[in-house]
Amino acid sequence: MTNTTRRSERSQPTGPPPQEAPSPSESGQRWRVVSARGARRADVLSRVRTGTALAAGRLATSASRSLRLGSGGIIGGRVALALQPDLLTRLVVDKRIVVITGTNGKTTTTHMVAQALRAGGASVSNATGANMLDGHVAALMAEPRAPYAALEVDELHLAQLTDRFQPSVILLLNLSRDQLDRVGEIRSVEASLRRALRQAPGARVVANADDPNIVSVAADHPHVTWVSGGCRWKHDALNCPRCGAFLGELDEAWECVCGLRRPNADWKVDVGGLTAPDGTSERLSLPLPGQVNRVNATFALAATTALDIPRTEALDHIRRLRDASGRYEHTSMAGHDVRLLLAKNPASWLEMLDLVAENDRPLILVVNSRQADGHDVSWLWDIEFERLVGRNVVVTGERALDLAVRLRYAEVKCEIATNVQRALHSVTIGSSADSVEIIANYTAFRDLFAKRQQH
Repeated sequence: MTNTTRRSERSQPTGPPPQEAPSPSESGQRWRVVSARGARRADVLSRVRTGTALAAGRLATSASRSLRLGSGGIIGGRVALALQPDLLTRLVVDKRIVVITGTNGKTTTTHMVAQALRAGGASVSNATGANMLDGHVAALMAEPRAPYAALEVDELHLAQLTDRFQPSVILLLNLSRDQLDRVGEIRSVEASLRRALRQAPGARVVANADDPNIVSVAADHPHVTWVSGGCRWKHDALNCPRCGAFLGELDEAWECVCGLRRPNADWKVDVGGLTAPDGTSERLSLPLPGQVNRVNATFALAATTALDIPRTEALDHIRRLRDASGRYEHTSMAGHDVRLLLAKNPASWLEMLDLVAENDRPLILVVNSRQADGHDVSWLWDIEFERLVGRNVVVTGERALDLAVRLRYAEVKCEIATNVQRALHSVTIGSSADSVEIIANYTAFRDLFAKRQQH
């Protein structure tokens, strides 16, 4: 045997024979060599496509407004996304974004957050309430260089959002029954929100400590700030959202047998004002009325404080807010001063009935049942209309007869009018009141807001 042969034998490995690397076809991968020139060309084409999408989206928005077809908050984003499907992920780069979701209070709280963020710099928002992906794109492309954004998000679409990017702050207000024929039961919404939070482990979550459904959503997240403002509507939160056990009295520190419990609040708010995590107190005197808006403002402050915006400056900006997309707005209709109030489900009707209980002005109730409202109006029987006994009430809208029947059982006398203008005429006959309260559900309110200066 030659020395060459011996060297060859000694050079053989002692372990198992090496495994051949799988070919691209065997591993399921597909490889393609891209030249530097090709990569640059693709980048240029992508930028051109993005610019074209932004221009087309803005043009669609402008056309919608010019033709008085709407605010353009949906069509502009829809056109832009059709031309550049990943536009949202491009628009959120280098932005600090607060997303706001929940059943009630989303639009008002989003306005408050947007105002508070302006204490730190320019802020954009889907203030019109277009709260799905196309609405988010439309809002962000309005001012792409703004460092902050406040985005209202439909409860069932938060998971779609966090699948695309991770917000800086996720604000969770409340969960209650709403549009059962579209949204479904609360348990399905709660599960969707939990999935959304699992997709955003690095976000800061600001959550309602008094709502067991929200506690269940946020309890497992690593970064939660808890806000307590009391639990007004309890009917949808009496049972544990995780195991179904009865929770008992929600005004106290509740704990379920499965381990879910009410967390200690970092921020607290009552009729006197708020208490911050550092123990300092602040009076909450706001142009927007009611305890519900003091709670909304505290959520907004908790969210913006998480982004290091000074609380005092943020609150000064929130105090400049007089209405939120027409909510609580005083306006003129048919020669009368009216205040517009939105109530779209039993929980929000409870809050609005609280507001009108502070006066004895004539009251108009407007209820529709279009797709955006939910076609089922059985929720009317969950509202404590008995509180209106003795009030001057007129009902109108597409479901005025259903509402009149409910008021008849509540022993509330009312008149039925064919439209709001006739209702205003009827409700003010013989009345010395200088203004009228109008409570309307979603599409009825939207129509009133759009036509408020045309009467």
